[in-house]
Amino acid sequence: MTRVSRFFFRFLDILLALLLSAMALMVFVNVVMRYTMNSGLPLSDELSRFAFVWLTFIGAVVVYHHRQHMGMETVVAQFGHRGRLVLMGMSDVLILGCAIVLTHGTWKQLPINASMSAPVSGLSMAWVYGIGLFTGAGIIVITLERLYRLVTGRITEAEIRGFGGEMEDLYGTAESKPVKAGERAE
Repeated sequence: MTRVSRFFFRFLDILLALLLSAMALMVFVNVVMRYTMNSGLPLSDELSRFAFVWLTFIGAVVVYHHRQHMGMETVVAQFGHRGRLVLMGMSDVLILGCAIVLTHGTWKQLPINASMSAPVSGLSMAWVYGIGLFTGAGIIVITLERLYRLVTGRITEAEIRGFGGEMEDLYGTAESKPVKAGERAE
């Protein structure tokens, strides 16, 4: 992984932590205000919902990058090396198709969202739902890179094992051992 890529995904990790913290703080303050003063901050409700949308869509790209999304390891684990490669390619092609649909749909919907404003903050709804462009484009780029490495034979054995549910230590420590899906590493 390149240095720029590591920096970018580290930035996204920090952004996700900030979004989660801001969302938790806004909801907590609103709960306390409603309980103690019988009123709340409508802006806080709205912005926490928007933060949740961004958190979900940005998180989808990060999770996909780290190959931590849901999979069917019990099915894939039944196949050998060649079968896993074929299933990996089919999976990536399906994911690429879905990401293209997401990106295209968000692009087509963007003018409609841009013409609407949020009721409390007045923020253009394009800022809220436009995050689908980032998510779709991010998943497309990651998938194309994976497909390129698959077609050119540059997929590592660890990735193939991971696709079948045998997870390696994500942080690359020396004492890492493969773990089957559903088992806990000790």
